[in-house]
Amino acid sequence: MPYSRFVEIGRVALISYGPETGKLCTIVNILDHNRVLVDGPEPITGVHRHELNVKRIMLTHLKVPATLNATQKCAPAPSCLGSPHAPPPRRRAFPRWLGDWGRMQQASPAEGEGCLSRTDARAARRRQLKKLWESEDVMNKWAATSWAKKRKARASRAATTDFDRFEVMLARKARSAARKAAA
Repeated sequence: MPYSRFVEIGRVALISYGPETGKLCTIVNILDHNRVLVDGPEPITGVHRHELNVKRIMLTHLKVPATLNATQKCAPAPSCLGSPHAPPPRRRAFPRWLGDWGRMQQASPAEGEGCLSRTDARAARRRQLKKLWESEDVMNKWAATSWAKKRKARASRAATTDFDRFEVMLARKARSAARKAAA
């Protein structure tokens, strides 16, 4: 079977080194052949948007259909440029020889016309990471993998106390005695 875990946009990875070791993240951009831009999304995984070396992540078989530079933040609601809550329109410096034509292009629409700014339309088109993780059910898919089960078992075994290990020993003895009695 050919190798299929490529470093690609939307690939879910496990961070293997650094302060966020053991957390899942999503690759949202490939910066160069050694570095990638990852984002959690933070509300779900606890990983903020930052740059990581490829050697510090382990690629999983999970993938979400994220676009380039997808963010975890929600897209802003479509707003009219004339509303009081919308950001002021960006002014462009037009050459003087354009005269009145340049000033007409800068005029903002009348309030209530319901037009979208270019950035609002772009943000509405961009697919958001948090929604993608929830729709793809990535956390439950990850928890069902043998990799995640082994990590959880190793963590719980490392967290046991001396008394817990003693109880496990007694349970093992009782189980083997019951098995001998049945045979």
